[in-house]
Amino acid sequence: MLDLPHVNLYRLTNEDKKMEAHVADINVRPAPDKELVAIADYVAKHPIQSDLAYSTARYCLMDALGCAFLALQYPKCTNLLGPIVPGTTVPHGVRVPGTDFVLDPILAAFNIGAMIRWLDFNDTWLAAEWGHPSDNLGAILSVADYMSRKNIGEKKTPLVMRDVLTAMIKAYEIQGILALENGFNRVGLDHVVLVKVASAAVATQMLGGNYDDLINVVSNAWIDGQSLRTYRHAPNTGSRKSWAAGDATSRAVRLAWLVLKGEMGYPSALTAKTWGFYDVLFRGQHFRIPRSFDSYVMENILFKISFPAEFHAQTAVECAIALHDQVKNRFDQIEKIVLKTQESAVRIISKTGPLHNFADRDHCLQYMVAVGLIFGDLKADHYEDKVANDPRIDALREKMLVQEDPQFTKDYLDPEKRSIANAIQIYFKDGSHTDKVQIEYPIGHKRRRDEGIPLLIKKFENNLSVKFSTQKIQDLVKLFLDQDKLEKMPANEFMELFLI
Repeated sequence: MLDLPHVNLYRLTNEDKKMEAHVADINVRPAPDKELVAIADYVAKHPIQSDLAYSTARYCLMDALGCAFLALQYPKCTNLLGPIVPGTTVPHGVRVPGTDFVLDPILAAFNIGAMIRWLDFNDTWLAAEWGHPSDNLGAILSVADYMSRKNIGEKKTPLVMRDVLTAMIKAYEIQGILALENGFNRVGLDHVVLVKVASAAVATQMLGGNYDDLINVVSNAWIDGQSLRTYRHAPNTGSRKSWAAGDATSRAVRLAWLVLKGEMGYPSALTAKTWGFYDVLFRGQHFRIPRSFDSYVMENILFKISFPAEFHAQTAVECAIALHDQVKNRFDQIEKIVLKTQESAVRIISKTGPLHNFADRDHCLQYMVAVGLIFGDLKADHYEDKVANDPRIDALREKMLVQEDPQFTKDYLDPEKRSIANAIQIYFKDGSHTDKVQIEYPIGHKRRRDEGIPLLIKKFENNLSVKFSTQKIQDLVKLFLDQDKLEKMPANEFMELFLI
């Protein structure tokens, strides 16, 4: 055995102490990040006073449920629905519209969220980031139904649909205001991070959480693992984009449940040096929040009325359909198709090469335009293999030149316009050409709201016809057109109206 001199391994020299002072973390809890506080203040304290917001929320709810019913026609969607363990029973369980499923609110949020989002046909918000605020209904409807049934079981008052509409307005606002000048797509993150944050906040309040709970749950939502956008882009575009929102709302409800069980929050979840959201995932940038939270987003929401298509392409499809009669017998004579669009569309949905699946096609600007030119319409079935195999589609795609129009991009980002312009002009081999067809605002835009609402109601009726009788549909439409009656209805009774 070696005889070593005694050394005190735990005695620090002065130099050691200086080094420790330099590198050691300062473990003092800061005040919550101002962004967390702003969201909590809004959810807990801010009254919604806009009649327009409540009226628009009613139409958003109607439209989202219609989209959910239409999705039930597609086995790839229905295959993901229902209990994880068949035969599971859940006290005070949530009713999943269009089915006979009764699920816990976390799993129900996934089911409802996936159904609403499946066909890319629900409402939309476009800015530096884009997204679909009705995705939040996965959490909102699930929690509203669960809490109402739980309250009734405890001899308490159930939530009413006014509560649901209020939660919608606030979730839309959180998601949409954070999207105005913060491009999560620019750092490779999917927009469903905003669904998770917004849903977590409103779900926590609906479940009975207090102000501190709101701070805690929003912090947990930001530090949660965030989805990459790769499943929305070539070469990986796939069906996850259809259930990503359901996943986000489900996670939001789970985080709310954890916080209400006493789980702690993380006050500098965004701003902590090295380890916070900003440094880890946002390239050191801080969020820009250009306006206070109120009801701006709900009042200016975009409806997808005519086409189940990524929203940057909506006016392009309108242009294509307007040109259908002029070109339907001349496809072989076309030399080129010039498509002017916004920068966002060029970046996220302009796509060449093979398209491998439904999800690939409904995020390809050229594919959607080709379908509009050939068939004079665009429906969900047009993304299926049987249509995609039509050789005319790829032949037209190869003739398309997609170019950014700087004015379209400027007007797209202008808060007073929020246009989503596209223009198409077709040139023939004989030197002739069509007029340039240009549309700035899609039919679901606020500037075309009066024109759009009757068509939105018709869309709802058509979507529900896959499951309900004409009389049942008429009764539901009548309810949605009566603001006062709808707002006073208990949330659990409302959900029961959609059972099969």
